[in-house]
Amino acid sequence: MFYPLHRPDLADVIAGAIGELSPFDERFGYYAQGVGPETAILSAGWEGRLVKIQNENTDLKIGYCLEPHDLAASKLAAGRDKDWPFVEAMLRHQIVNENIVEERIALLPIAVEHQQRLRDWVRGRGVS
Repeated sequence: MFYPLHRPDLADVIAGAIGELSPFDERFGYYAQGVGPETAILSAGWEGRLVKIQNENTDLKIGYCLEPHDLAASKLAAGRDKDWPFVEAMLRHQIVNENIVEERIALLPIAVEHQQRLRDWVRGRGVS
């Protein structure tokens, strides 16, 4: 997924240019989705925790990725069928720490009862 941080209006352009079933997808066998600010439910302060990616492999272009704990909390808030095993694998492989995921869940703009259900789910799968 690509979120054009300073130009969210370009999300549809990205989806059209390199999205699913695009010529890019057909040629290279993978695609990216352009997303806007309305796409994800994110923990308060996520912008300050973005992880900068820049090296020779990016041709020194800069990309920012969600910090893994923010990603896990966001996926749990979305609650799609594909999100549960994704976060479970993040916990199992210690990509994220159970306690920090719980902290990020508490920062999500969702009902307290929903936060509690998500924290309970994480506790049932964590390896902290």
